Amino acid sequence: MVAGHARSPFVWYDTDSDTKQKAKVPAVMHLLSVEQVTKSYGDKTLFRDVSFGVAEGDRIGIIGINGTGKSTLLRIIAGEEPADGGQVVIPGRVTVRMLPQDPSFDDGMTVLDYVLAGDSPQLRAVREHAEATAALALQPSDEELQRRVLRAAEAMDALDAWQLEHEARTALSKLGLRQYGAKLGELSGGQRRRAAMAAALLQPSDVLILDEPTNHIDNESVAWLESVLRKRKGALLMVTHDRYFLDRVTNRILELDKGRSYFYTASYSGFLEQKLAREEREEAAEAKRQSLMRSELAWIRRGAKARTTKQKARIARFEALKAQEAPRAGGKLDLSVASARLGKKVIELDRVGKRYGGRTLFRDFSCIVVPEERIGIIGANGSGKSTLLKLIAGRLQPDEGEVTIGPTVRIGWFSQEREEMDESLRVIEYIREAAEQVRIADGSTVSASQMLERFLFPPAMQWTPISRLSGGEKRRLQLLRVLMDAPNVLLLDEPTNDLDIATLSVLEDYLDDFPGVALIVSHDRYFWTGRSTGCSYSKGTARSPGTKGIIPIMRSGPDVRRRKRNAGKRTFPAAASASRRHRPPARRRAPGGCACRTRSSRNLNGSTGGSQKPRRSCGS
Repeated sequence: MVAGHARSPFVWYDTDSDTKQKAKVPAVMHLLSVEQVTKSYGDKTLFRDVSFGVAEGDRIGIIGINGTGKSTLLRIIAGEEPADGGQVVIPGRVTVRMLPQDPSFDDGMTVLDYVLAGDSPQLRAVREHAEATAALALQPSDEELQRRVLRAAEAMDALDAWQLEHEARTALSKLGLRQYGAKLGELSGGQRRRAAMAAALLQPSDVLILDEPTNHIDNESVAWLESVLRKRKGALLMVTHDRYFLDRVTNRILELDKGRSYFYTASYSGFLEQKLAREEREEAAEAKRQSLMRSELAWIRRGAKARTTKQKARIARFEALKAQEAPRAGGKLDLSVASARLGKKVIELDRVGKRYGGRTLFRDFSCIVVPEERIGIIGANGSGKSTLLKLIAGRLQPDEGEVTIGPTVRIGWFSQEREEMDESLRVIEYIREAAEQVRIADGSTVSASQMLERFLFPPAMQWTPISRLSGGEKRRLQLLRVLMDAPNVLLLDEPTNDLDIATLSVLEDYLDDFPGVALIVSHDRYFWTGRSTGCSYSKGTARSPGTKGIIPIMRSGPDVRRRKRNAGKRTFPAAASASRRHRPPARRRAPGGCACRTRSSRNLNGSTGGSQKPRRSCGS
């Protein structure tokens, strides 16, 4: 663990662990310093005395539970929000750019114009050349316009800017946005954010700040973004809850925890190990302090007389021990809410199809959902994943086919847009709209206020307007509102967006034990690793014209989750190799040398394949 201060001009390291010889290596260029930065909102201190330096080549991930001020810290560093104390020192030669969670847009601009609208000399040259060329096309005989085009072309040559438009189109395409000429006002929120991501990557900067960059992009786009950020020159600061992305991109971690900041020179998997070691040291130090306090208190109660210098020093030491702040235990989300009984008939989709405008998202889609299944819907952006959930929820009607819902089904719809949330309400008012009393898993009831406390909203926070909550806190509040209705079928549309890693871990455990059915759309690869074990799920597809009309379905039944619980809790893949005790026991090999169990292949409509030949779930 590294202390939270700017690094010295030289980096020291051990070259020989036996002789402890040391060598000096010149450090890379220093870009900015965060010095004793503090921020509060009302009575709540988000963080205090945060100090660290950023140098070229640093890729820093900022993590912490929702509401600890991660996005606020990014805005302070970018100069978009003032700090209550301390300062951010940025040399004049250094350029800092930030992609916020909710960037602003000019609805009248086209996608390509927006991406090329930066203020760098190269982008200005590209725009000047495009404008001069367009003007000359209208007046081809105008000599002044001809000279203007020539000057613009010379500027493009001098700045080597001819490839910028091609690079802009490539970035947009890799991020799943190919409507280059579409107006921003015509796009969805996710599409607009992908345009903003392309613009942030294209515009040159020494320090790039990204707030939740993996939201609203599919797995292929995330993989491309990983490779771009790893190769990028300069420094990177980002907030993300995608654990695989963190582990593959970052080389330093800044944790905000209960108002304090901790630095780790490691990727996410190394951070997990170093944080555990830090907490163990803090617990040992606190146990030693408590033992010493008990000893000193017993001495004082025996009638210590502060007459000698030694006695006075001992009493002063006792007072200093009392004044020390003990490590504060963080609250943990409690998802022990009730669910309604679910019958045998759950959901049946029979040759369902849906179109938007002249485009077919999918057609001839059939699927039978049985009790206790976990179904993951994955695919590229625009393939109709969220639309399929909306058809099941009854918020949209299919253009063809039929959706049948069982008589005992009670659906909980967890959307990614939060369109049902009235942000003018206070937190407690929003929950009381649903119910004053909430039934929990053991059959008892608690008040709405008590339920909010279980979801990490203390009484002082319950009268806060929703508009003042962080994105993650709004998402957690939305999840509580969904679960209060005791659903037995959960439709989760990108549930990992904006939720912190601690909350995601609790949600994953909740889904493992949830007695109902869950249908999930998510691009979080680690989330899917937790929902299925090995290759023990079957796959099916519904095809439509073109390459995007494919909706892969990953199924996981109760037997899969039972094996997972028997094998023990999973660990982060990159950290698992460092600790063999976390590895699940090896499976008994099936005939033929395959380690997975055999099963009959099943089509999406629930029937058995034509050959009836048992097959292994890995496909062998």
